[in-house]
Amino acid sequence: MAKVKSIYICANCGYEAPRWLGQCPDCGHWNTLEESVKEQASVSSSKPNKQRGGTGANALPLSQVETGEELHESSGIEEFDRVLGGGIVEGSLLLIGGEPGVGKSTLLLQVCSHLCRRGKKVLYVSGEESARQLKMRAKRLKAHQDNLYILAENAMDAVEDKLSDLEPDYCVIDSIQTMYRPEMASAPGSVSQVRECASLLMRYAKTSGCAVMLVGHVTKEGAIAGPRVLEHMVDVVLYFEGDYRREYRLLRAVKNRFGSVNELGIFEMTGEGMQAVKQASEALLSERARDASGSVVFCALEGTRPMLVDIQALASQSFYASPRRMVNGVDYGRINLLLAVLEKRAGLRLYNQDVYVNVAGGISLNEPAADLPLCLAVASSLSDTTLPPNMAAVGEVGLAGEVRAVPQLDRRIAECRRLGFTKIICPKERGKKQPAVDGVELLRVETVSQAIALMHMQGKKAAK
Repeated sequence: MAKVKSIYICANCGYEAPRWLGQCPDCGHWNTLEESVKEQASVSSSKPNKQRGGTGANALPLSQVETGEELHESSGIEEFDRVLGGGIVEGSLLLIGGEPGVGKSTLLLQVCSHLCRRGKKVLYVSGEESARQLKMRAKRLKAHQDNLYILAENAMDAVEDKLSDLEPDYCVIDSIQTMYRPEMASAPGSVSQVRECASLLMRYAKTSGCAVMLVGHVTKEGAIAGPRVLEHMVDVVLYFEGDYRREYRLLRAVKNRFGSVNELGIFEMTGEGMQAVKQASEALLSERARDASGSVVFCALEGTRPMLVDIQALASQSFYASPRRMVNGVDYGRINLLLAVLEKRAGLRLYNQDVYVNVAGGISLNEPAADLPLCLAVASSLSDTTLPPNMAAVGEVGLAGEVRAVPQLDRRIAECRRLGFTKIICPKERGKKQPAVDGVELLRVETVSQAIALMHMQGKKAAK
């Protein structure tokens, strides 16, 4: 009879330890070791090894490797193709993660429907929902149901047999944390189970040419549950940002072997499923407050996509010993740094002010080009001065108060001009010729103090 032994496996790197440790000796993370059951086969009754011996492929010179002219197959959803770099690649392994209820399964079912309309054969494997539940969702989404096969199964051996019999062009596994291999003693969702199931699916995708899309659960910290090696194994890792309380969902690529990792897709959850938001700038500025202080328009750049967002700030007198700082959509530490620059270099008295910063629409900004709009928004709220409705700002702010150049300024200016913003406060690039742009007045500044003074000249006091 097989002996049962407990081991502890790190959920971050997969390190195995004979006993529980507070800190993983391999990766250094704390409280990541989870208990797992491991069977030791006895000498009298040894089980046969069910692992396959490999693909049997021969080594070829790189010059003789054949590549297809068109690698990407369109999914039928423009925003989804944008994030993937043009579409789904044949034989690729894709992982999409997000919070519960954000719309992962809905989006993938819509992708399956579009692929089936093109005559592709798709297998949707669900370890969480029954076939009847998937039928109800497909009916609500008006999904194309020909060539779309449903399998409610979480045993990986049975899924492998169905894949061999059906030979689909595309496969969806919802979710990878519910899959398990029966010959392994550990529970579904454990480190060893997730690693082995993902390895089997990766081997199948590379040998058969079937593109496999995995749905991944996330932890309370926002990372995909399971071993970190899971993200290393797959070709593409996508994260769905947002929750059910917000109008828009953001699909961001954090790893893509076939395209850029900076692309961003915007979706809106409706009664008919996830709808792509093609004109993101118009949607994010549609509800912007007019003649209100503390509001500045900024042109962010997500990959190759310029996008206008509304940066809002509110500065009010504090009645506490330590003024409050609340931030949503930007880095908290960056806001504290910019407030110190405004206090030291621009002479703004913020030591007795509560400061609240928000990026409207649920967008998260992490590029330094948003520094100048953030400073102007705080200064606008503090002085109760409103900027003209046709003014935008872009620029990085240094510790000395200087305004630094930002990448791809011409694309940001073109997007602002397209939406009617004819005045743009931007950096003055030293030592370079400052070209003029038709239809746009570029207000170039060297320091944040100049930008604030220019804002007061162009703006007006808010009506009480």
